[in-house]
Amino acid sequence: MTVLDDVRKFIARLAPEPVCDDCIAERLGLSVRQHANQKTRELAGSGGFERRKGICSLCGADKEVIRRT
Repeated sequence: MTVLDDVRKFIARLAPEPVCDDCIAERLGLSVRQHANQKTRELAGSGGFERRKGICSLCGADKEVIRRT
């Protein structure tokens, strides 16, 4: 299983709630937040994934988040 698969499944589990890259990196044990950022950008706009400014459902911060609709 790849990191992209892990990120995709994590976001799908939380659907339709949005989640930020920091929370994805923390919860999946990724060494750098940029890795999560790269993968969420890959997912955005495809397969029902939407990336936009919003409130993260896990940390409550107002920042770029991704969700599966």
